[in-house]
Amino acid sequence: MTFFKSLILAIFATIMLTYVFGVSIIEWFDISIYMDQHQVEPLKAISLSALVMVVLVVAALAIVLSVFGTLIFACLLLCGGVLLVGAGIFWPILFIAMVIWLCTREKPISQ
Repeated sequence: MTFFKSLILAIFATIMLTYVFGVSIIEWFDISIYMDQHQVEPLKAISLSALVMVVLVVAALAIVLSVFGTLIFACLLLCGGVLLVGAGIFWPILFIAMVIWLCTREKPISQ
């Protein structure tokens, strides 16, 4: 599954869970939310909190991916550089060792 598909599904799940649990809590505890001395409908109150939560989740995801993504990318570059330098320095020795191994190995006996 691609990253953006997973992100969209996570955002959708966050909105749905916030709506379901929010409506349940509002109904169970008989909570009334007022804004400017007008009672806010439960759906509007829940959708506002879901929108805030989605923004916070996306912001946290961006921060985590930028920090850890940069560290992982730098480590991969370092490992790749070490492997390429090692192959560049030792390729003649590795090539000769492989030729000797191919010439001297025991071949299976066919019947």
